[in-house]
Amino acid sequence: MNVKAYCEEVEKKDLQNKLLAPSIWIRENHSQMVSLMDTDFNLIFEPCILEDYQYLIREDIIEKIGRISKQLDRQNKMLIVRSAWRSSEHQKLLWDSKFAHHQKKHPEKSNIEIKETISYFIAPPTMSMHATGGAVDALIYDKLEDGVMDFGTNNGLEIDLSKKCYPYHPDISAKAKKNRALLIGLFEDEDFVCDLKEYWHFDYGNVVWAIEKEKEYAIYGPIT
Repeated sequence: MNVKAYCEEVEKKDLQNKLLAPSIWIRENHSQMVSLMDTDFNLIFEPCILEDYQYLIREDIIEKIGRISKQLDRQNKMLIVRSAWRSSEHQKLLWDSKFAHHQKKHPEKSNIEIKETISYFIAPPTMSMHATGGAVDALIYDKLEDGVMDFGTNNGLEIDLSKKCYPYHPDISAKAKKNRALLIGLFEDEDFVCDLKEYWHFDYGNVVWAIEKEKEYAIYGPIT
């Protein structure tokens, strides 16, 4: 599939999911929130825009992350946890921060163009799956190369937001495709679904997961 056709397919599916999401029933299972920082897994935590961020996720997910971490241990790699549960205030702060960053990096673009780009990849505060405690953003650190692996749009931990962030974008290097396949495969083996537009974002138990897995209902709703 060529680049244009692939991107159009992703965007069509993403729009369909957004329209369907409000109709999905949430049968909240009340799984408690637990900090990944309190585990003994070999994890790297990406610095957060918020001080004292705890990288909270649903308790149901802890063992899944543990198994992913152990798989990477055997490959001399470590899971980088970029983000987990986010409040609406945190989400807004993140959005505003990305907007300011893009303004500085792309002075040739209008505010409307920048907002459109950011909105592709960062949900509005009231719509983020991170609010459910069932979403994890992750990358992988390679101990042998002593650096964050190349996923095609990142320079270390910094990710350049563009359509090349779509998980299976054809126009990235063979190495980046292989690295994405590793990351996505680890999470899919634990029943997560990869976001349609972000190769680093994985959902479990929430509305997006229910849609992609064709479940009767989601088990995690937003936690305020």
